Amino acid sequence: MRPLLLLTQSRKLLPALLRRQRTMSSKPSVYVTRPDVDASGLELLRKSCNVSTWKEALPVPRDILLREVVGKDALYCALTDKIDVAVLDAAGSQLKCVSTISVGYEHIDVEECKKRGIRVGFTPDVLTDATAELTLALLLATNRRLFEASKQVYNGGWKSWAPMWMCGQGLKGSRVGLLGFGRIGQEIAARIFPFKPAEITYTTRTARPQEAAAVNGRHVDFDEMLRNSDFIVACCALTPETKEIFNAEAFNKMKPNCIFINTARGGVVDQKALHEALASKRILAAGLDVTTPEPLPLDDPLLTLDNVVILPHIGSADIETRKEMSRITARNILAALEGAKMEAEVTV
Repeated sequence: MRPLLLLTQSRKLLPALLRRQRTMSSKPSVYVTRPDVDASGLELLRKSCNVSTWKEALPVPRDILLREVVGKDALYCALTDKIDVAVLDAAGSQLKCVSTISVGYEHIDVEECKKRGIRVGFTPDVLTDATAELTLALLLATNRRLFEASKQVYNGGWKSWAPMWMCGQGLKGSRVGLLGFGRIGQEIAARIFPFKPAEITYTTRTARPQEAAAVNGRHVDFDEMLRNSDFIVACCALTPETKEIFNAEAFNKMKPNCIFINTARGGVVDQKALHEALASKRILAAGLDVTTPEPLPLDDPLLTLDNVVILPHIGSADIETRKEMSRITARNILAALEGAKMEAEVTV
């Protein structure tokens, strides 16, 4: 009787199990390339999607990405992931969305995604304030030689107070130039303005007089900004036009006291030319939150210089900002899967 009872119960349960399997298989599948994004974004996805992730808090190896993306409906990626034709081919024709937890999307072949009808999401607005704050912090750390001075505390270089020792270059009365005057550039200018610079100028393809009025900003061409600025801040997008725009020619036009800050992308700088300009004291100093490559190799010649401050790409590394970036990336995916308007979609 007991075997017969078990068989009867199994027959009763079988339709329910099959329905459950069908329900699970009908959920869209999402591959997440990093397990260390804030959990709130993943929780949003798991409510209606089957979510799988790379297991280590490191960029997913290329061969594993190509294997794991097969058959997925959406891809949650980061700047460290190259999403090109090979990845899109591996995923298959059902891939509907690629969403990156970043404002930059140069690691994604957007044109190829467009051809295939794959929507691309990103996280532009949420990190504006965090990046602007970091830019100001990096500028101040560089112009007041904070990292260089701190080392003297630990290596015995601090002997006593001295009138001209570890003096830096102040912002008050200086001329500040920005390459780029979008959301982040405007917020950077707003934070610099209270330090009483003599002038803030900006270089963009199109003048933005209304936005610049709040900081008495003036639109100038690139050459004028290079020649007249005491501080130059790169806060532009990386495009074919801006790739290595800061090259040997550009550094040679700068004032000897110029301090160069880059929180945009490493690719806007010819790093060999930057090293030469710093080592020869052609320019005074530099502060970098972005480099090429990332991470910067420990034998890179830039790391031998005292007049450069280098940070490990932490522009948006504010806790609440990173949490919201995770949620926006997830919401972009959910909207795309439903055919709805995405919170932040790349358009080309």
